[in-house]
Amino acid sequence: MHFCVSSGCTSDLASYQLHNPTSSIPQCSAEDSAHSSQKPIEKPLEKRELRLMKNREAARECRRKKKEYIRCLEQRVVVLENQRKSLMEELRALKDIHKVE
Repeated sequence: MHFCVSSGCTSDLASYQLHNPTSSIPQCSAEDSAHSSQKPIEKPLEKRELRLMKNREAARECRRKKKEYIRCLEQRVVVLENQRKSLMEELRALKDIHKVE
């Protein structure tokens, strides 16, 4: 089978299809049609996976901050307990001094 193409005669069907848009044979490859049919399916799944990953990271960061906050509060409790203890001792000492007078 021979077809005339603008660059001359050839028996290459693919070349004819590229130069003749009225060909009844579809010009997209099997990969293109498979890829385009998977795109709508993959897109929501990719978005979901990305959202879940971000959510896990945010939850991990939230737990880390909460632990840090609790650790700071525990340290503050220790400092305040020590301060209270020293103030109580000072108060007792002052009361003892006041009773003597």
